[in-house]
Amino acid sequence: MEYYKDNNGSWAIITDSGCDLFNIPGGEGIQYAQAPFMIRIGDRDYIDNDSLDVDGMIDDMEAESTACRTACPSPAAWMDYFGKADNIILITITANMSGSFNSAMTALKMAEEEYPDKKIYALNSKSTGPGLALCAEKAVELIKQGLPFDDITAQLEEFVNKLRTVFALCSFENLIKNGRVKKIAGFVAGKLGLWGIGVGDPEGRIKMKGLARGPLHALSTIVADMKENLYNGGKVIISHCQNLEMAEKLKNKIKEAWDTAEVDILTTRGLDSFYAERHGIIVCYI
Repeated sequence: MEYYKDNNGSWAIITDSGCDLFNIPGGEGIQYAQAPFMIRIGDRDYIDNDSLDVDGMIDDMEAESTACRTACPSPAAWMDYFGKADNIILITITANMSGSFNSAMTALKMAEEEYPDKKIYALNSKSTGPGLALCAEKAVELIKQGLPFDDITAQLEEFVNKLRTVFALCSFENLIKNGRVKKIAGFVAGKLGLWGIGVGDPEGRIKMKGLARGPLHALSTIVADMKENLYNGGKVIISHCQNLEMAEKLKNKIKEAWDTAEVDILTTRGLDSFYAERHGIIVCYI
């Protein structure tokens, strides 16, 4: 492949595996890689990379009676990618839900001596899966405009502050066990066919918004949240965990409400599958 270069040199975008992309649309020539999370299920470790059998991991997770955990990429894991380009943008899952951003920042400081001539920036997406995907796509757009590195990172920070995240889950077991939501909220949502509707707050923390009875009510609640946040037909990415039918219904509902909406559907990779669990839906929009 011929790598993309401009007056600033070559470019790479590195996300952690909280991003549900395998490649970035329109990013030809811009190097892309993921620093993988580790997922521990019982006494087995799963590396969240392109080779992970996500469906098999979900089956193993549901059959496991002991606690399951995740571990973010180490600083060394991030640094493995720093030789790829002159300009490197790191994008992580929300810092208020994971140590991935702090790990990336540690790697960035370590790189100041080893790579003094490189420009490296760590972006806290304040989101997960589809939110990281939107950030990566925005980074490609800005790079292809030929903007200076500092202008790109400043615009990405502004972009993150406009992102909104909403999700619908029918199981909260892993979020509860790993301290991401309060036990009572997850316990109630998992009963009687109820779906829990949550949102990401401006700092990237999970907040429970309410309950929905059944998947159709859950979809209507997501659309209502988008209207409440004054969404007006911009880019939307829906990530689903083994629930393409529901994701497509949501896409149709969004297009019915906003005919200019650009909506893409992704399948959750390992980390988002771990936390969203089977049938979970995560939506990010701008």
